[in-house]
Amino acid sequence: MMPIHSTALVDPQAQLDSSVEVGPYAIIGPHVRIASGTKIGSHVVIDGHTTIGRDNHFHAFSSIGGPPQDKKYGGEITYLEIGDRNLIREFCTFNCGTAQDRGITKIGNDNWFLAYVHIAHDCTVGNHTIFSNNAALAGHVQIGDWVIMSGFSAVHQFCKIGAHAFVGMNTSLTQDVPPFVLLSGNPAQAHGVNLEGLKRRGFDRAQLNAIRHAYKLTYKSGLTLEEAKVALHSYEETLDPAAASQVSLMREFLNESTRGIVR
Repeated sequence: MMPIHSTALVDPQAQLDSSVEVGPYAIIGPHVRIASGTKIGSHVVIDGHTTIGRDNHFHAFSSIGGPPQDKKYGGEITYLEIGDRNLIREFCTFNCGTAQDRGITKIGNDNWFLAYVHIAHDCTVGNHTIFSNNAALAGHVQIGDWVIMSGFSAVHQFCKIGAHAFVGMNTSLTQDVPPFVLLSGNPAQAHGVNLEGLKRRGFDRAQLNAIRHAYKLTYKSGLTLEEAKVALHSYEETLDPAAASQVSLMREFLNESTRGIVR
């Protein structure tokens, strides 16, 4: 027997695994697919062409899979995809993509989204991230694995935040953030490497030293961004593979940045 509360409204065309729990007054639209073990709290609305993986937990009053908040949107079929084991707390809003971009908003696995988080159209969120209360992404933003977004932080559209970065409370971002960087402020400023987070995730001393030196080359050496990329490549070649891979992550991010980086 499917554990769906008697007051919930689940469209007959929705595809829910038999183990999915749906709480009181929740609404599930016709194009929604939800895999095993996922829990939908009371008053949650899940609509649009939305696919949700296993063992997610949606708390009360979240709005998931709504149309993009974009004036260019003309009713095209676009998508929202959510992975496995994500925690979505109260009043979160996740929107589908737009036809002008990839047409999909995509969220990975093992993420925590605390109350009032907004993920706009065409965003990509990796794995193991934490979004504290009221953190918000504008459209087309890319968030790497293990990123932490503190409360009331906000990201301008098309920005990228690299893996393991830490964004402080009330931070306003209008440029890209390289991997590993700790930053805060309005406008945002870099304040070093997210060492505590990296230590908790098992980075060894050689990797940490390499990351710190890569940060210094990028931020403290007086080099232009183009000169820093060359210096990072030369430094990378002197390291063992594990440490070199972290410097490579920084260098490749700088190569792909389109908005400039937070300094």
